Amino acid sequence: MYHHKVVEEEQEEYKSFSSSTASSTANDYEDDDDGDGDEDEDDEEEEESAIYGRIGSRERWMEHYSSSHRILLVGEGDFSFSLSLAKAFSSARNMVSTSIDSQQDLLKKYSNGLANVRDLEEMGCVVLYGVDATKMSQHFFLSTHRFDRIVYNFPHVGFLFPEANGCQIKLNKQLIKGFLRNAKVLLKKEEGEIHVSHKDGEPYNKWDLLKKAEKIGLALHESVPFRKDKYPGYGNKRAHGSSSDSSFRLGDCTTFKFKLAHSC
Repeated sequence: MYHHKVVEEEQEEYKSFSSSTASSTANDYEDDDDGDGDEDEDDEEEEESAIYGRIGSRERWMEHYSSSHRILLVGEGDFSFSLSLAKAFSSARNMVSTSIDSQQDLLKKYSNGLANVRDLEEMGCVVLYGVDATKMSQHFFLSTHRFDRIVYNFPHVGFLFPEANGCQIKLNKQLIKGFLRNAKVLLKKEEGEIHVSHKDGEPYNKWDLLKKAEKIGLALHESVPFRKDKYPGYGNKRAHGSSSDSSFRLGDCTTFKFKLAHSC
């Protein structure tokens, strides 16, 4: 989804979630820090498993994503992609879903945005507003967690210039670079993956996604075609201007999966 403005994080603004469900789920994520540096690792793994629903529940998959993964979704538009995963998992307790928009912007821009958020929160998802993808590793909540999968579908700064304009391409390259740097910090070292779904061909191939990932210390693990029909209910929104609630043409797209270079 499009990332059309930069929001300075204000910790106090985010401490109150929009529903008690989100608040209680966020509490579930909090680290149990009792100052004991020698805490037994097996007990820690068991506790994490309980929080993310791995104990006593059947693992469910949707494409590249599992209900046992801790998933961070970045740059969501109307939150329909997150909701598609949650419905497939029959839960969203393993998910944190973020948007650059405020709750007020969400209500103005998307006809189903608020309803999707309510459904997600009822299923246990932590929903965070005003999260800048290029600064998210400093976010007061996200900075304390590490994720198995970090997903950003169709990153874009918005239409400030024509799509093929050099200035527009430069801005999108900066967004990609900032996101990858921050996602690397929040990624689990073992088996963690950063997924970027991206349109193929001109001018998108000029964003140098693969080169930027390599320079940051990420290695391409796999690339697969992105199929929107694999995610029922997902709407790829323009997210910008008077047509923010309209879909944009996808054409041929690819999901690039990156891992930390040393783990490949």
